[in-house]
Amino acid sequence: MMSSLVIYFSRSGENYFGGELKDIEKGNTEVIAEYIQELDGADLFKVEPAEEYPVDYMKCIDVAKKEQQADARPEIKETLDSIDQYDTIYIGFPNWWGTFPMPMFTQLEQLDFAGKTVKPFVTHEGSGFGSSQKDLAKLCEGAEIKQGLSIPGANVYGAKDTVKAWIEK
Repeated sequence: MMSSLVIYFSRSGENYFGGELKDIEKGNTEVIAEYIQELDGADLFKVEPAEEYPVDYMKCIDVAKKEQQADARPEIKETLDSIDQYDTIYIGFPNWWGTFPMPMFTQLEQLDFAGKTVKPFVTHEGSGFGSSQKDLAKLCEGAEIKQGLSIPGANVYGAKDTVKAWIEK
């Protein structure tokens, strides 16, 4: 039996959503991760920084930019040690400054993706995958990386059918 896992980062609170700052209860990427869980039966693993990002969106993106410029690997609350039991790994994230939030690097660098199928998905407000697919290829060496799914954050609640079609590809 094939088994799958979603490794994702998502942020609720004040977010850039549909062209404006808005407080959201659940992060956009988490909405998509839960669709995948429902549609594919995948397990979920949420990457969470040990030190929360600021609630204020502008302060958050400032911290995120500084982390990226420093090539930081922020400590995370919990580490996934192995993905050996899974065949397919979905990797989900918001596009922050053109790639993954830095806590995703912290987690993904610790895993062996050899022989796995990787299906990336990104939520964004117009920037798509940015350079994250290049970063993903480095982080997931030895994996077969499938075509990713790019969903604007403002569209996540209407994207279940799109997610279903992508999973079934």
